[in-house]
Amino acid sequence: MRRTGTFLVLLAGVLAMPAAGQTPGPALTAPAAPCPAPADMAPQHLYGLWRLALWPEGGDEARPASTGAILLERHPDYSDGVRGHLKRSTPGNDLSALVSGDIDDDGEFALDESADGIRIDAAWIGSLPPAACGQEIRGLRHPAGTADGPLLHFRLRHVPGG
Repeated sequence: MRRTGTFLVLLAGVLAMPAAGQTPGPALTAPAAPCPAPADMAPQHLYGLWRLALWPEGGDEARPASTGAILLERHPDYSDGVRGHLKRSTPGNDLSALVSGDIDDDGEFALDESADGIRIDAAWIGSLPPAACGQEIRGLRHPAGTADGPLLHFRLRHVPGG
């Protein structure tokens, strides 16, 4: 029995060594999931946590006027939509709102923002840059009225595992 055990250990060591003249190749990994085209995005692709940055026209994305997060989940009433919560900060002011929206067949993202769940305070219209593989949305946040603030550019980035 001792000889058989020694033989198996040696055999395992030999099988683990690369053949003469060959270098070990990269470890085998599962193929990456295909990147959905913007037009192929479905509501499920939007589920999860998104980091946001907002900046005014002529402003700088690197120095946002407001930052925060949006958590998007399945809409309870519309299978092709999302619903969620937005939390963001501006200097001296924290805001929270309910959001509801969708992504259309052309890959255009639309989201309504409401502080009270009844009145729409802003509409977010954006698109998904193809190179971002569905992990980023860029566009404009349009206030519903002049009292609700200026037109703002936005960037949403999907938080991995979020």
